[in-house]
Amino acid sequence: QVQVQESGPGLVKPSQTLSLTCTVSGGSITASSDTYYYGWNWLRQPPGKGLEWMAVIADDGSTNYAPLLKSRISISRDTSKNQISLQLSSVTPEDTAVYYCAADPPPFGRYDDVGGYDYWGQGTQVTVSS
Repeated sequence: QVQVQESGPGLVKPSQTLSLTCTVSGGSITASSDTYYYGWNWLRQPPGKGLEWMAVIADDGSTNYAPLLKSRISISRDTSKNQISLQLSSVTPEDTAVYYCAADPPPFGRYDDVGGYDYWGQGTQVTVSS
């Protein structure tokens, strides 16, 4: 059974870089077959707002980013640790949200609810405040 766990600093000061880690157990983040493969996504949900897709890294390592975040976001993976990481630079209070890691087959990141993904974590709260 695949389990997903996000982790992060909890509190970040404005202008700093946010670093998040998603640890996957029970399955490989690069698992694929002739009929399916997964992308691992980072999403977030600010207080009182809907789910926002941020980035994805596919099984072949290719990446894609939300246009509005592209200039300050980076997604990567460590296959030896079965982890996906996210870095978001120059954070502001508007980046305060619950951040989720979730996997789905293509087309990636199409769900409005994290429960629509094949695998997802419980999320980690990030607050940007001085």
